[in-house]
Amino acid sequence: MKKIALAIEDFSRYKGGAESYAISLASSLVKKGWEIHLFGLSWDGEPHTAFFHRIKIPIFLPSCAKMILFALKHKEMLKGQDFDVILGFGNTIWMNVYQSHGGVHRFSTARKVYAERNMILRLIKRLIITISLKDKVRHWIESAPFRINPRPKIIAISPMVREDIASFYGINKEEIDLIYNGIDTKKYNIGLRERLRGSIRQQLGIKDNDIAYLFMSYDLKKKGIVPLIEAAAQLKKLDAGNFKVLAVGEHPYPSLLRRIVELGLDDTVVFTGPTKTPEEYYANCDVLVLPTFYDACSLVVIEAMSCGLPAITTIYNGAAGIITHGKDGYIISHPPVPAELAEAMKGFLSSEKLERMSKEASLTGQRYSLERNHLEMLRVFSEVAGVASRAE
Repeated sequence: MKKIALAIEDFSRYKGGAESYAISLASSLVKKGWEIHLFGLSWDGEPHTAFFHRIKIPIFLPSCAKMILFALKHKEMLKGQDFDVILGFGNTIWMNVYQSHGGVHRFSTARKVYAERNMILRLIKRLIITISLKDKVRHWIESAPFRINPRPKIIAISPMVREDIASFYGINKEEIDLIYNGIDTKKYNIGLRERLRGSIRQQLGIKDNDIAYLFMSYDLKKKGIVPLIEAAAQLKKLDAGNFKVLAVGEHPYPSLLRRIVELGLDDTVVFTGPTKTPEEYYANCDVLVLPTFYDACSLVVIEAMSCGLPAITTIYNGAAGIITHGKDGYIISHPPVPAELAEAMKGFLSSEKLERMSKEASLTGQRYSLERNHLEMLRVFSEVAGVASRAE
């Protein structure tokens, strides 16, 4: 029986994208006969046949100390153990397979800082990030795979991340496996509209002929809520059709609400708060708009497209790699420009165009299933395990 070790702070389907992915991957490997060992701070008990190894970190430590202690303790706990595969997600310093779900930290922070629109404040943030101990610790941990000899198998979850890794660490991108994120295509599909469409639209006052633009995130600012509401204001001035913007996830902050009122959008932008049933919003909305400042590969984009929502996102969202511009969505520039975003949104006010692109989006999203992702990961794991066996 092959043995694999996975390490992440919290093994839970409800903590975040990387955490949920780790659980689903481990569950698939159990079905394939692998012995699963989980190293982390907490575990929800899934998959139930896994072995959990708790990494104990004092809660009073600063975040940078917690990060480095987690990585060091993980390496120490692996000593003398005979794992065929040790999978790292970017938070550990010892592995033979590396799959980063956050991309290259230096690039991601440089792109996210554009969420601060004031140039002076943006420069100050850049300076603080550059000199911060946390930034240096994160970089040291992230760069571990490129210090190990022989180098671990490197997996990128999007073409953007592969390009970033190759350019930043000076390696040939052909040496990096590209395995896109995957989604549950049985759960997220265009058939949801027949079963779930209607109730939420009625509750939120969205009429049958309104186009509902969906924004879904638990980090409003960094995912581009400000350029979105400014684009909505421009679109409203054109009087090209009736529409609503649904923001699902984080609750709005005071200055954002004031800006919405200033733009006359208080009857256009609706904040729903968090949800554990995103499929209901995919079924009741028409277009996904995520003008993010950075995403390694947003699962929301793939899920929404699989449900028939054409997606609008920026060049610095790795999920943009699955979009064919003008066919199943639109890719806009970074930092997102409200006028460009409004123009992309305007096109979906045509019912004929929306219907055509909706079908194309669903076909695209359905190609990126968890099953496909797990099979490709298993291929890499089997290759690495085979090499390890021959070396013994």
